[in-house]
Amino acid sequence: MARILVVDDEIGIRELLSEILYDEGHTVELAENAAEARAARLRRRPDLVLLDIWMPDTDGVSLLKEWASQGLLDMPVIMMSGHATVDTAVEATRIGAADFLEKPITLQKLLKTIQTVLARPAPTSNLVTTARPPEPRDPNVQPLTTVPVPEMDQPVAPIPDTSNSLLGSIALDQPLRDARDEFERIYFQYHLGRENHSMTRVSEKTGLERTHLYRKLKQLGIETSRRKSSSS
Repeated sequence: MARILVVDDEIGIRELLSEILYDEGHTVELAENAAEARAARLRRRPDLVLLDIWMPDTDGVSLLKEWASQGLLDMPVIMMSGHATVDTAVEATRIGAADFLEKPITLQKLLKTIQTVLARPAPTSNLVTTARPPEPRDPNVQPLTTVPVPEMDQPVAPIPDTSNSLLGSIALDQPLRDARDEFERIYFQYHLGRENHSMTRVSEKTGLERTHLYRKLKQLGIETSRRKSSSS
C-alpha cells in the first residue's frame, strides 16, 4: 500500500478521496492548498500525489513546476481538474505529471489510474549532478584486494508472542479486508476508551478528520458515545 498526498481546495473532494483511498488500504495525507502541500512534501516524500489544478493561492501546474525546479518531483503526480483544457494537460505532462484525471472522477478510473502509476518506476529528480572524473592511477601502488570472510551466524529475532494481546485474536487465515476491519475495530475501540469517547481527542490521536472518523466508526459498527447505564 502507498502513502498518498491529496491536494484539493474542496473539502468534499478531499474527504471523498480520503475515504476511498483509506478503504483501499493506503495511508492518506490531505492538503487544501499549495502551502500545505509544500509542507507535507518537505516533511516526508509521498509515494503518490493527487494534485488539483485550480486552487486559490497557487495553481497545481505552478506547484508542479516549482517541485520540478527544486528537484522535489521524485514521486508520481496525478493532476486533477474539471475545467482544464487539453493544452493544460499536455503542459502538466511535459513538466513531469504521471497522468491526468478529469472531474468528476469515477471510482473505477481513479483506482485503475493509481494502480497503473504506482506500478511504474519512480521518477528521478530533475537535479543535475556532475560526475567527478576518476583520478589517475599510480602504477607503483597495488590495488587493494578483498579477502573472503566466512559468514557468521546472525541471531534471529524471535517472533513476538501476541497470544495474550488483543491483536492475537485476529485470525490470519481470512481475507485481508476482513482482517483489516477487525484490526481497525480494536484500534478505534482502544482509542475511544483511552480518550473517554472524546471525538476531538480521538480525531487528534488517529490523525483522521472528524467527518471521516464518524463515517469509519459507523462503518465498523462502533458506538460513538459512551452508553449510559440504566438507573435502578
